[in-house]
Amino acid sequence: MYLLYADESGSSSDPKQIHFVLAGICVYERQSFWLASELDKIASRFNPSDPLSVELHGNPMFGGKNYWRRIPRDERVQAIKDSLSLIASHNLNRVFGCVVRKSVVSPKDPVEFAFEQLASRFDYFLRRLHNSGDTQRGIIIFDKSTYESTIQNLATYFRTTGHSWDILRNLAEVPLFIDSKASRLIQLADLVAYAILRKYEQGDDQFFNIIENRFDGKGGIRHGLYETV
Repeated sequence: MYLLYADESGSSSDPKQIHFVLAGICVYERQSFWLASELDKIASRFNPSDPLSVELHGNPMFGGKNYWRRIPRDERVQAIKDSLSLIASHNLNRVFGCVVRKSVVSPKDPVEFAFEQLASRFDYFLRRLHNSGDTQRGIIIFDKSTYESTIQNLATYFRTTGHSWDILRNLAEVPLFIDSKASRLIQLADLVAYAILRKYEQGDDQFFNIIENRFDGKGGIRHGLYETV
């Protein structure tokens, strides 16, 4: 089974932000423990006695907010880069993301638009595996957020009635929602979404460049990233 850990970056309603991002990291089930352990090692740099108390989140880490205020900037930035670099450590890992320029999809809800893209592209990845003889199911796991009811309702609709292109056929269950404090992989998804947002919102690609080659693709076509820019 493949697990897609997903999170958003940016606000769907803040008029000061041009883009909204929904993105995540897809891992084979047996890889999740190893990735979480490696992320624990990165967190332990900042609190060796209690690494679980350290949450890896892009915006506060880069901006030096809250807990991260006392950590030197170069150490914070390096921790983000090292965390994202773990994605390239295994060829089963894939990145999926949707960048929404809110003015382009208006008046449609950018959350709904982004989730349809993310879910359908993850499903397409699983369908390709099935067609090649490797039948797998998938689950999307989100950080708890104000978008939970919207996403749950959409997922049910996509699995029964269908989305704009087909029906979701390869997901084992509707999306699950968990607290990011309890999941290093959700924290990694946050870093992925933040890396994408910084590229499109601020023109800063120092983090995006690390994951750029890990977007799902086949035959030279990149399926894992959708942009409305």
